[in-house]
Amino acid sequence: MAVSERDRFLLVSASTAAAPPATRVRAWRKLRSLGALYLQQSVCLLPAREPVRRQVQRLLASVRADGGTARSLTVTVDDAAEYAGLVAEFNAERDAEYAEVVERAPQLLAELEKETARGRATYAEVEESEADLERFDKWLAKITARDYFSASGGPAARQAVEHCRAALVAFEDAAIAAQAGGDHEPAQARLRAADSAR
Repeated sequence: MAVSERDRFLLVSASTAAAPPATRVRAWRKLRSLGALYLQQSVCLLPAREPVRRQVQRLLASVRADGGTARSLTVTVDDAAEYAGLVAEFNAERDAEYAEVVERAPQLLAELEKETARGRATYAEVEESEADLERFDKWLAKITARDYFSASGGPAARQAVEHCRAALVAFEDAAIAAQAGGDHEPAQARLRAADSAR
């Protein structure tokens, strides 16, 4: 990849020593939510993409207004190996987050299986599981938004959440059938089929 085709980076430095403690927490949370790669305490890198740049500028203005010091410089990494190493570090952080999604998804599937086996496919359980799935969706969306270099763990995390979605559809079918007083064995069979596809 030619230097001109590579991302430039924002080198961000924010010191909140003279600012209220809440400023430090706010700055740290915002930079982490953007997917900042910390080089050392209070110094991090982010891709110099326009939406990121705008958010960083707003954050730094806020830190300065609270009495802290903050700066952002745009840098180019000319060395291809160094650039590849930075991208690998960004991707490693995203992969760790994606792996956590994959690790936690089976808990939702197990809950659906347990409630189905107990004959507790009810509207209340469907609502509770929908809320769990919504949390997964939001969590995955946040990770994806800061996945600047298409980390390899993304597809597995998306597949895990889609598998939960398919299992929830089968569980909801079972709840509807139970509410209607019908036989919901086909829905249970679909839930087992969704589980075996994992």
